[in-house]
Amino acid sequence: MSDANSRSIVSNQQGLHEKLDEIVNKHLTAEFKKPIAAHTQTAFDQVNEKVQAFAGPIILDSCCGVGESTANLAKRHPDALVIGIDKSSHRLDKHDIEYKQTDSGQYILVQADLNDFWRLAVAANWQPTHHYLLYPNPWPKAKHIQRRWHGAAIFPFIVKLGGLLEVRSNWDIYVKEFAQALNLAGYSCEVAHYESDIAITPFERKYWASGQQSHRLVVPLTGQS
Repeated sequence: MSDANSRSIVSNQQGLHEKLDEIVNKHLTAEFKKPIAAHTQTAFDQVNEKVQAFAGPIILDSCCGVGESTANLAKRHPDALVIGIDKSSHRLDKHDIEYKQTDSGQYILVQADLNDFWRLAVAANWQPTHHYLLYPNPWPKAKHIQRRWHGAAIFPFIVKLGGLLEVRSNWDIYVKEFAQALNLAGYSCEVAHYESDIAITPFERKYWASGQQSHRLVVPLTGQS
């Protein structure tokens, strides 16, 4: 399949979801009580040992897919420990075959549910300098608003993790909704087109080859308890 065959986002939403504010405000004031899955606790504990022993910056690459972005971010931040997290072992297992990059930078790939992993990272007082959310599943159907990260119960923990948050998507409404959710949490940011000579994820490369634009927000989160 050609890289230029990526389909554009199709949605029955023309703008921000009508219930976005209501949903986000509910999550910002509610307590997230879902139990932590044992496999994510185990994965987190192993990574946390490395994080606690590491003296430099910690960077998160959430929804890292095959880990190409994680390797590229490690090259870009050679003094940091970059942690790529994805729930799919199928995607992560491709990394050694297709995307091994070890000439510079340090990174770890972890299979884990971010709904649990982010909560554990907050509880362990991780303080990442950067948090990348590059092309998460946009769940474009309006009825799936609460499957988008900004519409999910976990959203307050993204804010609590802090660091310089960067979100990119090929669907402008996703990033605009994320910006509005952050605004409700007390952080204002602008959504802009993003272009670069170098794509750092397979999706980014595919979208650009198909003539689709990237949209992003970048915002410093000071972290809140």
